[in-house]
Amino acid sequence: MASRSLDHLIIGAGPAGLQLGHLLQKSRRDYLILEAGDAPGTFFRTFPRHRTLISSNKKHTGMDDPELNLRMDWNSLLSDDPELLFTRYSDRYFPAADDMVRYLGDYAERCRLNIAYGIRATHVTRTSKSRFRVTCDTGDTYEAKRLIVAAGFTRPNVPPIPGIETADLYGEHSTDPAEYVDKRVLIIGKGNSAFETAENLIESAAVIHVAGPRSLRLAWRTHFVGHVRAVNNNFLDTYQLKSQNAILDGEVRRIERRPDGGYLATVAFVRADEVTKDIPYDRVIVCTGFRVDASIFDESCRPELTINERFPALTPAYESVNVPDLYFAGTLTQSRDFKRGTSGFIHGFRYGTRALHRVMEYRYHGAEWPGRTLTADPRDLSDAVLARVNRSSALWQQFGTLADVIVLDAAGGARYLEELPADFRDAPVSDAGPGGHFTITLDYGPDHDKVDPFDVSVTRISQRDAGRAHEGHYLHPIVRHHRGGAVTAVHHVTENLENDWTSEDVHAGPLREFFARRTASTPV
Repeated sequence: MASRSLDHLIIGAGPAGLQLGHLLQKSRRDYLILEAGDAPGTFFRTFPRHRTLISSNKKHTGMDDPELNLRMDWNSLLSDDPELLFTRYSDRYFPAADDMVRYLGDYAERCRLNIAYGIRATHVTRTSKSRFRVTCDTGDTYEAKRLIVAAGFTRPNVPPIPGIETADLYGEHSTDPAEYVDKRVLIIGKGNSAFETAENLIESAAVIHVAGPRSLRLAWRTHFVGHVRAVNNNFLDTYQLKSQNAILDGEVRRIERRPDGGYLATVAFVRADEVTKDIPYDRVIVCTGFRVDASIFDESCRPELTINERFPALTPAYESVNVPDLYFAGTLTQSRDFKRGTSGFIHGFRYGTRALHRVMEYRYHGAEWPGRTLTADPRDLSDAVLARVNRSSALWQQFGTLADVIVLDAAGGARYLEELPADFRDAPVSDAGPGGHFTITLDYGPDHDKVDPFDVSVTRISQRDAGRAHEGHYLHPIVRHHRGGAVTAVHHVTENLENDWTSEDVHAGPLREFFARRTASTPV
């Protein structure tokens, strides 16, 4: 047994833990990553169950700018090594999960990260000196000023349905289609894991029902990549084209295991003209997602949970709302943009993790937030904004969640800060001068998820019509002026099919005029 004291202790050597470890190592900070498995990326050894990722691996972009290429690369972690790009590990657009395991192992080794393998954190408490004490299954203990949980979801989210303990869980069910030949199968859940499972059984099962009380949401319409992806929705054809399968819009109230080994499921349909029905099945598979395991935390430092207690409740700094110096990284941060953004996925949380690192550097080590000095001249401001939105991968991937910030000072100058959490109110933003500050985000327009992008009868906003830019539904830059704790003005930069916001008449000119009006109204 050993005992050790550190500044930063990270639990979990998945993608987020490795990303934060790399950033702390670059900053020459004292840190250690604890990993229960014998190698990084343990999650990807099991999930997804059918071994194909749905994170895009677009290696042929026609561009040679590495920052722009990261917009299309959803799997790479950030590093200074051009060889540590996931696009070098697979040519497939939807790559194999085993390639991710191999990539994460290489990342940890080549970045020479400080990882202790085969050590599972089992209990976390707070000492009298307000340090975290982590006890492990090996008997080792670690104390740290700051604890960062990057372990991902380690528990299945099992709804409280009577009899559900007799069903198979997504993480444990057999993926061999031969076991389901001529069987009637009920899949509980309407997310990607449910449809991935259904897709695997289309050729063997007699009947497949996918059930859930909420409306099915498709990623191509909502722009949330956690909603059902096109690669997983072939099952919808088998339903709508009458091939024995079906989507059940209802709540499973009860599951009864019958003496013959089959099941009887009671389904209460949500449509007004339908009733509760008992439906027989041979197999029932539960695909209802995951939840955080907070059981390792002592009452002295147990984090508050949110969204049906599935996620830690976080401040904009990725810190627990009720436990100071307890931070979360990776997919555990998705309560910040739940079912709207990308914090639950590598291409999003690699930038959220970088923002977390910058928060800690700023708070604990007095480091300046990355940025540069500008004049408050409207042309300088608009040029700086357009240069960033035309190239930044972080603003692109963490749309509406990360923001660039321009802070005006009383002397007529400005400071351009990159990639802060959009609602972060620590200094240097909170102590902005009387001119206030601007936030710059990329985001979709209002009610964008209610519009069918393939419906040609829907009126579109012309990409040349700067006066109606605020009506656009597609991703575009939004600049907001904040002063006195309130948003005083908003400017939308007109959307563009190829995300090229460089037109003088349509993009640069109107943005420059917006800055001219706002800086002219700024008190000095």
